Order: sequence, then C-alpha cells, then structure tokens
Amino acid sequence: MSRITSHILDTSAGRPAEGIYAELSVMSNSGEWEHLTSGKSDRDGRIKDLLNDNIKIQNGIYKMKFITKDYFKKNKIRCFYPYVEIVFEIDTEEHYHIPLLLSPFGYSTYRGS
Repeated sequence: MSRITSHILDTSAGRPAEGIYAELSVMSNSGEWEHLTSGKSDRDGRIKDLLNDNIKIQNGIYKMKFITKDYFKKNKIRCFYPYVEIVFEIDTEEHYHIPLLLSPFGYSTYRGS
C-alpha cells in the first residue's frame, strides 16, 4: 500500500466522491512545488495507489491538490471551490492518510489513519 492515501466523501450526497483527480507535490529546498504523482478516486472515493515503488518520499512538506470542479460539474452541481489544496508535513516513516470531506460550498480534512 502507498505511504500516502486519501479518501474523499461527498457529505452533501452522503456517499464517496468517485472520479476526483488529485495531484501530489513536494516542496523543494528552494520553496517551489515539485509534482510527484497524480491519481483519481475510485468508486469508494479512495486513492490507494498514489505512490508506486519507484517514488520514495522523504521528510518534508507535501501538498495534495484535489480538482473538485469537474466532479461537481459532472453531477450538475454548482460549487464554490474549484479545487482544494491540503498542505501537510511528513516527519516519520508512518503511513499518511489524507481524508477530504467535501460539499459544494465547504470542505474539511484531518489526519486519518
């Protein structure tokens, strides 16, 4: 399993959010974001295979960018946030789970397990 996973739930519909594209980036030593990988949420709203064995993550600051506009547009729902960026810091060899609770006019997140 990838050391970084995500689960996206559409709280306005009470179901997983399938088909949301997400990008993972890392902050470089110069303070610029470097794209690492991307993925799409599955039928259960999960992105389980974001990192393959070729991508080695190290301690540092990372960003998950979720493109929410396309998901809501596909479902014919107007939304306020076209994307959501979650910035977090990795400082151990643990698994990092980044949940996103999403609605057309709000979102929340927390460190999952």
